[in-house]
Amino acid sequence: MKKNKEQHMESIGIDETLPHQIEAPSFKGTGIKMEPPFKNSQGVIIGDSYYASENSPLENWSVEVDPAIMAGDEWVHPTNDIGWNTTENKELLERKKKPHAYPFMHPTKDVSRGTD
Repeated sequence: MKKNKEQHMESIGIDETLPHQIEAPSFKGTGIKMEPPFKNSQGVIIGDSYYASENSPLENWSVEVDPAIMAGDEWVHPTNDIGWNTTENKELLERKKKPHAYPFMHPTKDVSRGTD
């Protein structure tokens, strides 16, 4: 019996949908919770790391398809999207991370500097 993509999506655990690109940044220590895949209004699974969906306009492209149909937030996964690989977005995540010394930092003194 062959599983359809929706059945397969339901069996995917959150750890299997984490960003898989080689340059993907780490979300650890940022306070950002990894989100599971979701189905958008077009019936396309977003964030499952497979990128192909039977209902996708890309899989059913013709001259009648208006590319604007694929615009908007429902086409972008909040934590498993190639956009996180950009320098700007990686820097955003780095700024959200707690310092490596946390929680062993002095509340009012910068102990990382030398006494020179």
